[in-house]
Amino acid sequence: MAKTLRQKTDPATLPEPMPRRIDPCVATLVDKPPTGPEWAFEVKWDGYRLAVHIEPAEVRAITRGGYDWTKKFGAIVAEARELGHASMILDGEAVVLDDQGRSDFGLLQRAVGKKPSLHDAGEIVFYAFDLLYLDGQDLRMHPLSERRRLLEPMVFGRTSAIRFSEEVHADGDSFFKVACEHGLEGIIAKRRDAPYRSGRRPEWLKIKCTRRDTFVIVGYEPSTMPGAIGRLLLAARKGDDLVYVGGCGTGWSNKESSHLRELLDAIPAKRPPVALKRKGVVFSEPLLVAEVEYRAWTQDDKLRHPAFKGARALDEETKVYEINTHPM
Repeated sequence: MAKTLRQKTDPATLPEPMPRRIDPCVATLVDKPPTGPEWAFEVKWDGYRLAVHIEPAEVRAITRGGYDWTKKFGAIVAEARELGHASMILDGEAVVLDDQGRSDFGLLQRAVGKKPSLHDAGEIVFYAFDLLYLDGQDLRMHPLSERRRLLEPMVFGRTSAIRFSEEVHADGDSFFKVACEHGLEGIIAKRRDAPYRSGRRPEWLKIKCTRRDTFVIVGYEPSTMPGAIGRLLLAARKGDDLVYVGGCGTGWSNKESSHLRELLDAIPAKRPPVALKRKGVVFSEPLLVAEVEYRAWTQDDKLRHPAFKGARALDEETKVYEINTHPM
């Protein structure tokens, strides 16, 4: 049974110590959204999972793996001091938004990286979706609905470094369809009555949007296993040219891998069909295509998390992906 919140005026109640770190609750991947009024739905943000620990003497930003990245998230840390409570732990996701308001992991990596980028750390936004500790009370055994009731007035309406990850009031199937149509990574479903438990849990579910298209196979990188393929090299059309869109290294059996290598070795390219300089690459004539399932596109026109689903000969009826048509 969920705990009830203690009254601050209760003199018999001692403050609970604030944990230095809490392993995050991690959502379980499922194929479709759950149904029922006990489920709440949010956008699945594509970024770095963070716990923001706020104490009178310090504010820390701790990653999912337990690393202290406080210095990387200066704007978030500064705003956390303004939330009006002496101590709290916020759970959420640090993201960078693209021009259409979608979280983009590639932009985030550039913003926190060392290389020069059009995006800087000041553009990173922290979407808070849970409250784990507040002013001497560990809230993890309270239901999600109660934790978010306390969180919402602190961060709702903020539009700078810290924002509220709002619940979407719709059924899961409808929300998931709209999320995918708008190019989002997916959605998250959480049980309103569930306490917060660390690790991968069935009370939190993630449903990812995937895309599936056809790309030209322009070669491969050999596997460490003799006679097999490590990665297929894929290309899309851009006008009359082929443009390299990344490598795919998963989705086939050992037998399929060996067969693909035999097919590609039988059609070696006289010259590289795409502009790619990488040691150990074996180019092939662009005569085969691959059906590929993937999550999204990066900012530099590469496939994110591609998985091989099948191959066939390229013919006049094959609709190869056009690089200038995908949503950015």
